Amino acid sequence: MKLTKFVDRLPIMDIIKPKRKNKKGSYYEVRMEEFKQKLHRDLRPTRLWGYNRQFPGPTFDVKQGEPIQVKWMNNLPSRHILPVDRSIHEVAQHPEVRTVTHLHGSETKSASDGYPEAWFTKDFKKVGPFFKREVYEYPNRQRATMLWYHDHSMGITRLNMYAGLAGAYIIRNEQEKLLKLPKGKYEIPLVIQDRSFNDDGSLSYPRQPADPADNLPNPSITPFFLGDKIIVNGKVWPYFEVEPRKYRFRILNASNTRAYQLYLDSNQPFYQIGSDGGLLKKTVKINKLTIEPAERVDVILDFSKYEGMKVILKNNLGPNADPEDETDEVMQFDVSLPMEERDDSNIPHNLSRIPSLKQNKIDAIRNLKLVGSTDKYNRPLLLLDNKKWMDPVTEKPNLGATEIWTLMNITGFTHPIHIHLIQFQILDRRPFDLDLYNKDGRIVYTGPSRPPEPNERGWKDTVPAPSAQITRVIAKFTPYTGDYVWHCHILEHEDYDMMRPLRVIDPNHTDDKE
Repeated sequence: MKLTKFVDRLPIMDIIKPKRKNKKGSYYEVRMEEFKQKLHRDLRPTRLWGYNRQFPGPTFDVKQGEPIQVKWMNNLPSRHILPVDRSIHEVAQHPEVRTVTHLHGSETKSASDGYPEAWFTKDFKKVGPFFKREVYEYPNRQRATMLWYHDHSMGITRLNMYAGLAGAYIIRNEQEKLLKLPKGKYEIPLVIQDRSFNDDGSLSYPRQPADPADNLPNPSITPFFLGDKIIVNGKVWPYFEVEPRKYRFRILNASNTRAYQLYLDSNQPFYQIGSDGGLLKKTVKINKLTIEPAERVDVILDFSKYEGMKVILKNNLGPNADPEDETDEVMQFDVSLPMEERDDSNIPHNLSRIPSLKQNKIDAIRNLKLVGSTDKYNRPLLLLDNKKWMDPVTEKPNLGATEIWTLMNITGFTHPIHIHLIQFQILDRRPFDLDLYNKDGRIVYTGPSRPPEPNERGWKDTVPAPSAQITRVIAKFTPYTGDYVWHCHILEHEDYDMMRPLRVIDPNHTDDKE
């Protein structure tokens, strides 16, 4: 199905308002509901699931240090709108439609983290074994940044998020105001996703892998998913009218599998000022942005020299791309609006202070492998350290401990690895001979360790771990104890079975501190 590009205006998500304020802070209620939304001028309305009947969901805009409470409510139908594989993770034993919301990147107590088995059904009639509360608490005591919230239900995260359950969450502080960054209507979140559609406008998602075996369950999970249309803020290939001035864009890759290599056809640079965990130390001028699923980049674009022009945000598909593949374009900036006021915003050189965790005492070094295998149906089964979700917890850092996690990727592609509760720092990456390792288990390095790219030298909660490389991150496990998870954020991998429990313990008191 061909759809004309750049005919729909870019939507800006609503800012959600609290229902009331109390001694514990602002209180919000968010309902997950089924609804229809028109995603392109020439596409019939699409049936979706969304937070407060919106796709993407409304944006939370909160102040650093001011806690909020959110009651996430499941008002969805009992049948899923996408094909549910009942052969994985005991899905057949649970209700078909379950939800639990995870605030990605949030430093919060485990009861409010969105643990995959803390799911619940409509009106909380059935709940998972780790369900603890209906109202989640977010302290917002971490650095100012853009987090995002999304579904995290065991075995069906890929489906619930593809149906529409995701939204942005911004924490602000006074420090950013002093930097005089573009603000107000000149600061825009961009939630980038890919989707495919049937002729009637409904979402298209495969019931089977591309090359299914004869004996596969039906439906059966696919090992990856790439849609053939790019959506930004809920519109397929939108355009955005801008003034010839500086804008701040907070970009989120909320796709299931797809990574993006973003650049501008005008050859103008991005000025990256932040990543997952907030502002970088210094602004990084960069011409191409690589952004894996779940990563965020905070950039300034300066359109002052492009008045009257159209600038396309492109996606580099590489030299072997299919010429019929239309996902090489993301959206269009139309520099057609007159200047409403003088642009006195800045692109600062120095942004924030980021103390290195390398100065800390290292309490543990964990050597962890990203591996591929197959299940009894001969389907790909991707694992962390060769363990499944249901195996006993092996990552149990002490509260306050600083650890180095060494991620050795012996699969054939990059995995974006997300660790809950904490923001970490990337230490380095080092290539090794994967063919030799697969032959006899020897690790022979093929080059020196490389430090993280300049735009990766801030706080991160998701790290791209490339194939045939050892990626090292350092983290301090604080401020809470309890049950969390770490996983690949390619959702088809996360659902089966590239996710592991993580338990932060207090050696003097092993219960979660509530």
